[in-house]
Amino acid sequence: MPTTATDRLEKLLETPAETRAGFLDLLGTADQAGPSTGITQRLMRTTLLPRVYERYWRPALGRALKGPAGPSMAGEVRLATKLLDLRPGRTALDVACGTGRFTRAFGQAVGPAGLAIGLDGARTMLTKAVAEGGPDSVAYLRADAVRVPLRESTVDAVCCFAALHMFAEPETALDSFTRVLKPGGRIVLLTSARRGRQPARLLESVGGIVSGQKMFDRGEIAASLRARGFTEITERYAGVTQIVAARLG
Repeated sequence: MPTTATDRLEKLLETPAETRAGFLDLLGTADQAGPSTGITQRLMRTTLLPRVYERYWRPALGRALKGPAGPSMAGEVRLATKLLDLRPGRTALDVACGTGRFTRAFGQAVGPAGLAIGLDGARTMLTKAVAEGGPDSVAYLRADAVRVPLRESTVDAVCCFAALHMFAEPETALDSFTRVLKPGGRIVLLTSARRGRQPARLLESVGGIVSGQKMFDRGEIAASLRARGFTEITERYAGVTQIVAARLG
């Protein structure tokens, strides 16, 4: 019998997982992975948001944060796929995948011989992601996004869009992403980017505190990746966001 994408994902895990509602689950009955960092993250775990997330919530919020010059959500998907250099047969990890918009696109890019893994801590998001369908190369995992439970050097690409700034331990997450990447693998991140001048810097910092999101300085993520051995680092800024891509040397 041919192996499924879920079968192949299971072989990459450090510990066995249960199958629930079409995805592998390492969190069991826990409502969430780790403590909530604020109102934005709590909303992600509701039953209502997944219904409107992909079509309304994420595009509208992204536009507000990126400004008119930033890419659309569809543009983000295309850019991430390009920056990760996804090709048939490769394995891509989409961290904090939500309802799977990026994961499905990655599944198309890696083809039947590849594997696109959508990882999220919210049961409601993954239930919606499974319901959306997608290529046979897609598999979903409910697990801690900060401490990715995959074996070392198992994926060719890591994507984490619109989530790193909501993690309680972003540096630990970057360590985890680096650990699961193969040498030469690529990473792309979309996260916050605080401007350097007042009063914009102060306003953006206050906004981050209220929403429970960390406001990274421009250049901070690139420096963190460089310290972990990444090269070929590129940075794109739009509004209060940054898209940072790099290759693990």
